[in-house]
Amino acid sequence: MVALLSMSVHAQIKNVKTETVKIYGNCGMCEKTIEKTGNIKNVAIVDWNADTKMASLTYDAQKTNQDEILKRIALSGYDSDKFLAPDEAYSKLPGCCQYEREAKVPVKIEAASVADKSAQTIINTNNQTSITNTQTGQLKTVFDAYFELKDALVKTDGTSASAKASALLSEINAVKMETLTTDEHMVWMKIWKELKEHSEHIADTKDIKHQRDHFMDLSNKMHELIKVVKSETPVYFQFCPMANSGKGANWLSKEDAIKNPYYGSQMLSCGKTIETIK
Repeated sequence: MVALLSMSVHAQIKNVKTETVKIYGNCGMCEKTIEKTGNIKNVAIVDWNADTKMASLTYDAQKTNQDEILKRIALSGYDSDKFLAPDEAYSKLPGCCQYEREAKVPVKIEAASVADKSAQTIINTNNQTSITNTQTGQLKTVFDAYFELKDALVKTDGTSASAKASALLSEINAVKMETLTTDEHMVWMKIWKELKEHSEHIADTKDIKHQRDHFMDLSNKMHELIKVVKSETPVYFQFCPMANSGKGANWLSKEDAIKNPYYGSQMLSCGKTIETIK
């Protein structure tokens, strides 16, 4: 029965690739956390053995890869031979799960390209890999594309909004997660699928109402991200009480002056700044 269930689950994953890697841990609680963190429905399955410390990774090679799976597991507190868990994540593990950590040199993070020098890899005294941004970083292009989309909605221009959402989607897809800081990475892993989904919906239509409906959710996810990104200039989180059938809706802006993306010229100045993010 177990074998048949396993075959059934694996059959739901397309473009299957299976690899075996070592992930450090101690007990059944570790197994539950490692597998839950690594698993993504219809995309990835992790099967970890507490005795051998070996994990079988089965995944859709067109949707994810070994590195992404191991990074998620590392962020939950578990080392592999490829990625070290942050000390903070390891220290939060229950006492029975705090395995003996072996000294090892983490894999260096390579720049996305020769032209992209927004991140620099540094190995600190604890052999942990950290990122120092020498510029605002690649997430700046994501926010810039978002602001252009917002401006198109302010103008009530469905055609332009569709094009700007396509550009935003391209920037989202271009993000190299391995160059993000730990805080950025943790938020990005949580929201990137929804960022893509709402950008795709806006790009696939010129119906301004439909675009604005998805822009509400997109803006809330972008707000989660901007909170952990070091911005060179203030960003304003603004609120319109009339939008969303009177329930209200938010958006991000580079300027404190209100220019409402949900009503455009009908109620251009309706709203207020509720948070300044620096």
